[in-house]
Amino acid sequence: MDRQRVVIVGGGVIGTMHALEAVRRGWEVVHLETDAGPRRASVRNFGLVWVSGRAAGRELELGLRARELWETTAAAAPGVGLRANGSLTVAADPAELALMEEAAARPDAASRQLAFLDADGVRAANAAVRGKVLGGLLCRRDAVVEPGAVLGALRTLLLDGGRYRWLPGRRAVEVGPETVVDHSGTTHRASLVLVCPGDAHTGLGGTVGAALAQAPVRRCRLQMMQTEPPAQTLTTSIADGDSMRYYPAFDLPGRVRLPPPSQETDTVGMQLLLVQRAAGGLTIGDTHVYDEPFDFAVEELLYDRLRQRAEEILGWTLPPVVRRWAGVYSAATDDRVCFRQEVEPGVVVITGLAGRGMTLAPAIAEETWTGLTR
Repeated sequence: MDRQRVVIVGGGVIGTMHALEAVRRGWEVVHLETDAGPRRASVRNFGLVWVSGRAAGRELELGLRARELWETTAAAAPGVGLRANGSLTVAADPAELALMEEAAARPDAASRQLAFLDADGVRAANAAVRGKVLGGLLCRRDAVVEPGAVLGALRTLLLDGGRYRWLPGRRAVEVGPETVVDHSGTTHRASLVLVCPGDAHTGLGGTVGAALAQAPVRRCRLQMMQTEPPAQTLTTSIADGDSMRYYPAFDLPGRVRLPPPSQETDTVGMQLLLVQRAAGGLTIGDTHVYDEPFDFAVEELLYDRLRQRAEEILGWTLPPVVRRWAGVYSAATDDRVCFRQEVEPGVVVITGLAGRGMTLAPAIAEETWTGLTR
């Protein structure tokens, strides 16, 4: 058996970034994925590389490192569609504006490249914002990738290197030290096994299944939609004031002075995030539901509220919606950035990044491999 071979279970962005890091370090990779193609959280997201919302300390350090790694990766795999477009969080209430000013005054504001703007400054940064806003917070370090293209672009890069074997449609049924058996009965042997299951917290037995059953993780369901391309071009991604209730970077004294949330924000954690895709359409969302079992259907009222909020900020009517979807991701329930545990010698489980997966995946993979090979 090749002592420099790893089997990676899970073909989402976390598993794929771990595969890329493995190949960079000279390892051979066998990569298993249950689905025949990308279908889960790694393609059902905004594609945000979101530095502005990261918690101070280790999470921000990982976010900044990941932003650097995305640049490196995009240079080698331009198909990921990285655009360093920055973001605008806009305020419609004086308390929201005051919280943004507080965030811009933090010691780490420079590393995030934050700038506090008045209403004219917001429109100068993004002329497509023509609604009633009091001001905003510009983060020049934020960026976007194309979630529908990332995994394919990374796999093309991996396959070109000759040390990577991609096996879609293979469900792992047994995982142990140096061995993974898939549903076809094929045994895959390696000196290291990384399990990156995303929101699939059940289905594996043994020590991996036991670890996931006891892990401080839960699942979150969100709703999103995409429009036809508008006539306008957005020069930044956009977030509303409610997003500051969600992101830990805004856990500052001024947050308690925010106005009472809307019913939708209070019950389903609704916030507005708005990203223009490379093809022109607008990706809009989202909501947060944690109580399972999740409904099989999406709720139209939430889409109506998100659309209304977007139009209030933009000051123009959105084009027709062409797609709506729900996504589910895995979220750690404690203060860790992700759940990562060696459940047996040479068998490591990585999941629970919540909405930070696309942002932090390169840095999490680098950190995993540094810990394993030091």
